[in-house]
Amino acid sequence: MLEIINLKTQFPSPDGLVNAVDSADLQIEDNERLGLIGETGCGKTVLGMSIIRLLPPSTRIHGQIIYKGRDLLNLKEEEMRLLRGKEISMILQNPTTSLNPVLKIGDQIAEVIQLHKDCNRKEAKTKAVEILAAAMIPEAPKRADQYPHELSGGMKERVMIVMGLASQPSFVIADEPTKGLDSGTKAEIIRLIRDMTSGRSMLMITHDLAAAGEICDRIAVMYAGELLEMASAKTILHDPQHPYTQGFINSLPSRGLLPISGSSPSLIDPPHGCRFHPRCPWAMDICRREHPQIIKLEKGHFSRCFLCA
Repeated sequence: MLEIINLKTQFPSPDGLVNAVDSADLQIEDNERLGLIGETGCGKTVLGMSIIRLLPPSTRIHGQIIYKGRDLLNLKEEEMRLLRGKEISMILQNPTTSLNPVLKIGDQIAEVIQLHKDCNRKEAKTKAVEILAAAMIPEAPKRADQYPHELSGGMKERVMIVMGLASQPSFVIADEPTKGLDSGTKAEIIRLIRDMTSGRSMLMITHDLAAAGEICDRIAVMYAGELLEMASAKTILHDPQHPYTQGFINSLPSRGLLPISGSSPSLIDPPHGCRFHPRCPWAMDICRREHPQIIKLEKGHFSRCFLCA
């Protein structure tokens, strides 16, 4: 479905070039849901925005993003606009700021449907209500006639998911869909995403490893603009090999809430050698001297670490 080859996304800044995504290689198969996890600021959202090409004009993007045999980076903006929303859709984070506060929910969803489907406004509005009902939103006709400020946080997140899937896209990018939700609401959103993305390919961008484990088939771990480890969700959760992945899992409340020492490095001037070595309890001399390449450990399991070599 999607193949990312040597992707580099950079932002010019007064202090230098920000290497938000650095030489990323990633594959997502048909009907596969891939979780992309990592700390805030590691480049997860920028990778997603690079796929759908929703970045500032000054952004420098190199590499290839192959979707169904076409390199998205070589498409004209008009060609990309035809794909964006219809075949490739994005569920944006923070629905409070993403939803239009002066438009009713039903009208916002209907706009998406009418833009990509052959139907008039009345038909689009009817379909919007049907999709809201399919998403288990109670009193769907009433909700469709409400404004975003009239909905709870969990309900707004449901609306964002419905908007992202209204055009029945083949590939979905979900950016932090469980962020800021209480445990009960989060469980409902996880079930909704799992049900509504069945039969579709998805990239789920999140720092919520537990949610990724429940929804995704595979998980890729990102740190300081690089992919450090990729494997099945089960392997990442129960047998991680990279020290950063191990530390990330141990920082979860269910694992003892043990934080990783230090802080994330600068994306303008990252450490020489392994980018994680200043925080790694098992760092060796070679980690400080040489930059590790990602290697295959076993079928479907890859890690960027000299300890795994």
